[in-house]
Amino acid sequence: MPDEPQQHDEGRVVYSRMPSSAEAGEARGAESVGAGVARMARERVAPTMPVLVVSFLLLVVVIVALGWMSTSELRRVSDETQRAQEDQTKRVRFLLTLRDAMERLDFEARDRGTHLSRGGIVNPFEHKLDSAQGEARTQLAFFQRTPQSQTEDGRAFAEASEKFIRTTGDPEDYSINGFKSFGAVDQSSRRLLDDANRRQDEINNQRLALYEGAQGRVRRLTYVAVLLGALIAASSVWELQRRFRQLRRSLAEARRERAFSTQMLEGMVSAVAAVDGHDRVRSANQSFLRLFPRAQVGSSVYDEIAPPEAMRMFAAATSSRVTEAAYRGRFVFTPDGGDGERYFEAYSSPLEIDGGHGQILTLVDVTEAARNEAELRRKDALAAVGQAAAQVAHEIKNPLGSIRLGVAMLRDMARGQEAQTTIDLVERGIEHLNKLTTDVTDYSREKPLTLKTTDLHRLIDSSLELVEERLRERETPVAREYTAEPLVGELDADQLQQVFINLVANAADASPAGSPVTITTARTESRQVRAAGNGDGATTRAPFARVTITDRGKGMDAATRARVFEPFFTTKKRGTGLGLAIVKKIVEQHGGAISVETAPGEGTSFHVELPLRQEK
Repeated sequence: MPDEPQQHDEGRVVYSRMPSSAEAGEARGAESVGAGVARMARERVAPTMPVLVVSFLLLVVVIVALGWMSTSELRRVSDETQRAQEDQTKRVRFLLTLRDAMERLDFEARDRGTHLSRGGIVNPFEHKLDSAQGEARTQLAFFQRTPQSQTEDGRAFAEASEKFIRTTGDPEDYSINGFKSFGAVDQSSRRLLDDANRRQDEINNQRLALYEGAQGRVRRLTYVAVLLGALIAASSVWELQRRFRQLRRSLAEARRERAFSTQMLEGMVSAVAAVDGHDRVRSANQSFLRLFPRAQVGSSVYDEIAPPEAMRMFAAATSSRVTEAAYRGRFVFTPDGGDGERYFEAYSSPLEIDGGHGQILTLVDVTEAARNEAELRRKDALAAVGQAAAQVAHEIKNPLGSIRLGVAMLRDMARGQEAQTTIDLVERGIEHLNKLTTDVTDYSREKPLTLKTTDLHRLIDSSLELVEERLRERETPVAREYTAEPLVGELDADQLQQVFINLVANAADASPAGSPVTITTARTESRQVRAAGNGDGATTRAPFARVTITDRGKGMDAATRARVFEPFFTTKKRGTGLGLAIVKKIVEQHGGAISVETAPGEGTSFHVELPLRQEK
């Protein structure tokens, strides 16, 4: 986990199972420091950040390279034009300096000639002409070392200048040839100046051409830079779009997984809740909220969010922290709005939440399993009792026949009324014992079903015909409220006839004289049941018929209702207590069910559900 604690909004929970100590030790031993730093970097840096940083650096490199190349190109053009201009300046300067020296020499020579023509005497100490000649020769020597002197006009200018210098050394020669000689120098210098002007124009044109070439190269570099920038931007956009699509797919997958997890959690029959380290509920599914209707996110385990029995279960299940999944026990209570006691098994699992240790509480509804277990134990006990009773009934039945024969012989020999009355009492006892042994034998022996297509309405009517005499004695009318739908199934008519005779006879016995017994039939929706007569637990789907036999008697209290199908339990003075037990056994052997609905003073209704034939 990161060093910094994660921040969570109120009620938002991140589920995370805490690793065991062994797993944590192995993980710490296997993880290197570099891997931990890399993982932290991945957690703290956005996936798109490296792409943006690389793209930005590439663009910066392209811009810097463009600026550097543009500056270098401009510097090169400037250096070339500066060198050409300096060479041109030197040429012109040497040429003008030499021309000035020649003009000064011409001036001094002309001044000397004027002075001599006036009869003057040349001062031997006057060195102006010599100085002008020396300056002219010096400048001529400099000029001759320049590249310009190597041209045709340069050589002509140098020869004319040398000749003019020699001419100024002789006054007489100067007076004759000086003007002509200086004219040659002047003409040669003008040609050189004209050539220099043309050279200057060429330099200017060259400078313009260099600048234009540099502009073209800079423009091409700009285009290249723009193209590179566009490629970098396009690749960055493509990479970002790829990352975005990947992120969108990841988010979509996360949403699907979250929706699936939510549906799975909400669809669980078990109640699940997340409790943080401060004993507060941070998340729960609908099953939990139905059990604890006043619970909400942030509720404490000590708040009154459910009835006391449920709160005792909640407090016991969350009383201590767990480091691994643990079983907290089985609890029994009646939820608000429930239809009876419910059995729940509580489990706790460790949960890491908000940097602390919480737990996941799971409450599994095991009511059906508990009832099945109780029913299985009851059946095992009854089976043992039945086997013992069958053995006893077998041992009683044989001597009972002898007793009956002996009583019949005594009746023939007895003459007094008192003796006859005593014999009648003994015979009634014998009949009761005989019925008891017969019922015990029928209950303990599981007679296989003989299934055939049977119309349930006709079966009920034939059963009423067999019990008609008893109904007449009790003055009990029968109201038939049959459904118009046909109720046909693969049933054992003989054994079911015993069921309906028993139920109708009991209803007649429980009803006051003249009170009707109502028989109602209805077709119910299809459901999955154990196949009739199949002992391997196989199930099949079939529509059902519901037969309800209702009396107007005194009804039963809760204790009687709970034991009504137990063997040997009866409220009659001379009952065996096996009639309803046999009824239940036959109905369940068909893959059906029987239930009782009663209340003191409101009569009793027995509901018999039997599978019908599938409609094609």
